[in-house]
Amino acid sequence: MDGGASYNPRTVEEVFRDFKGRRAAMIKALTTDVEEFYKQCDPEKENLCLYGYPSEQWEVNLPAEEVPPELPEPALGINFARDGMQEKDWLSLVAVHSDAWLLAVAFYFGARFGFDKADRKRLFNMINDLPTIFEVVTGATKKQTKEKSSVSNHSSNKSKSNSKRGSESQPKYSKAVASKDEVEDGMEDEDDEEHGETLCGACGENYAADEFWICCDICEKWFHGKCVKITPARAEHIKQYKCPSCSNKRARP
Repeated sequence: MDGGASYNPRTVEEVFRDFKGRRAAMIKALTTDVEEFYKQCDPEKENLCLYGYPSEQWEVNLPAEEVPPELPEPALGINFARDGMQEKDWLSLVAVHSDAWLLAVAFYFGARFGFDKADRKRLFNMINDLPTIFEVVTGATKKQTKEKSSVSNHSSNKSKSNSKRGSESQPKYSKAVASKDEVEDGMEDEDDEEHGETLCGACGENYAADEFWICCDICEKWFHGKCVKITPARAEHIKQYKCPSCSNKRARP
């Protein structure tokens, strides 16, 4: 395991970049890669931990052997609870512990490299601007996102109906906010605001007007096309889109 031991971020920006990489990795494990993550957390194995690395790669492995470890360690034995809970609840529990671990690692670096009060506050504010792993995994922001995706669907359909394609509008995806000559005065700013607060269900990042997005018809979460490997051309031929999490859901006793 590299665990970040060979990489020591020394500035607020570097620590935040480290935080974002680890966070993206753990979100990936608990959403788009959830089937593989579930399989690796075999309750028959020894105490296992979920690690996220700055490279945005995740790993399920045994804890570090060093005592004390080079970095704070994530929650131990996540695999033991896997079959004793509903999958949704188990993933939520892992997400909560993952959030706690990310903060521990970030402020470990802050303490180690002498961040002062202003630096610690700036680092926390940068971290706090991102939704937690728990919020992404459980859809805690789903209610807000759902309201905004309704507006997104409306504006997306409007721009498509006015496009050169002349085909029927499809509510499941949005590539950009409609341009000024396609909407009423003042609508673009409103759409930008609505889109801007929508979060990707895979990586948790915000909407950007120049990115292709697609909405799951089951859970109604929005995703970057690149995060779920869907292109605009492919989306044209999808009648009902299911995100990886909804596609992989299976009944549990």
